[in-house]
Amino acid sequence: MWLLLAFVAIPMIEIALFISVGGAIGLWPTLAIVLLTAILGTHLVRSQGIAALGSVQKSFNELDDPTEPLAHGAMILIAGVLLLTPGFFTDAVGFALLTPPFRSAMFHYARKRVRVQSFTMGGTQSTHFRAGPGFHADQGRHAGRSDVIDGEFSEVDPKPQSPAEQIEGGKKPTHPPSGWTKH
Repeated sequence: MWLLLAFVAIPMIEIALFISVGGAIGLWPTLAIVLLTAILGTHLVRSQGIAALGSVQKSFNELDDPTEPLAHGAMILIAGVLLLTPGFFTDAVGFALLTPPFRSAMFHYARKRVRVQSFTMGGTQSTHFRAGPGFHADQGRHAGRSDVIDGEFSEVDPKPQSPAEQIEGGKKPTHPPSGWTKH
């Protein structure tokens, strides 16, 4: 129901604003403002989108919770769509979404209303989210399975051998050396 109301109300608001602003300043200045906001919005979305992408990459590299950077990136994307849509109301909402304090407020508002059951990253269960009923912090992805074996390993860096050492050690090349293989 809310979506239908938005599809009806937003065009009506935009038409009323176009008529009001066009009547006050004229047709060409009104069209110039719409074009200018689209160009300015595109520039701001590009610069803030690059910063948001860097923030998402940083959270993944540090194995932090990527929820907030991803939400900021999504809101910047929505701001870009709104700024490219001709209209004064959509431009106002789009520019508001480009301000970090407004995005943070929107994120915290949405976070209070969304409940995360569980979150996994890198094969381990993350327990710093609110869990749903029946979920326990010790229930990992493999809890209760008998076919999972825990173990430790260490990498061994083999010393490269020369062709003479390979032959002396009992390894003989099966074909003549080429530029593509080491023998």
